Amino acid sequence: MFPVPRHASPASRHRGGSRAPAATGGVAVLMAVATGCGVLPTGTNAEATDDITVTSPMIREGETIPERYTCEGEGVSPPLRWSGLPSGTESLAVLVDDTEASGGAQVYWVVYGLDPENPELPEGSVPQPGHQAQNSVGAADYEPPCPEGDEDHEYRFTVYALSEDVPLSDGAPLDEALGAIAARTLARGRLIATGG
Repeated sequence: MFPVPRHASPASRHRGGSRAPAATGGVAVLMAVATGCGVLPTGTNAEATDDITVTSPMIREGETIPERYTCEGEGVSPPLRWSGLPSGTESLAVLVDDTEASGGAQVYWVVYGLDPENPELPEGSVPQPGHQAQNSVGAADYEPPCPEGDEDHEYRFTVYALSEDVPLSDGAPLDEALGAIAARTLARGRLIATGG
């Protein structure tokens, strides 16, 4: 297990519009896969289901994301737990995003290569042999959300069951990682927290 580095510079955070724009193609793939509405992009598994249950000991469904996991607090990644993986799951991926962000969809964290035998992701770390891809600001780590007081946000913590491991190492470009996850998705589940 290795710790997820937190950002030391407040200037790198996205409050006040300083955040870099999200990648376009991969985010479009992500949004299609993550919506759960059954519309998947070409080349993905159209049989993917929403059967995975995602919970957290620190985040409640539909409630405000705790400050600890935002740029106003410690800025660490939250603990997540899951159950209900389908047979044939060979690997897992976790994505944290916000489709309501003012500058367009934002991806805060992409983790893949997780062992399906492990039913949780500890706070502030990625179990080995997990990998982190670049997020919307180009960093391969957890970018803590910065809820704006006058905007409503839905922070989505989505777990994907994959048919095979993603063949990418740490720091992979966002588009590549999202496309690889989408192409291997068997099932997904989501925990949603709010902010703003």
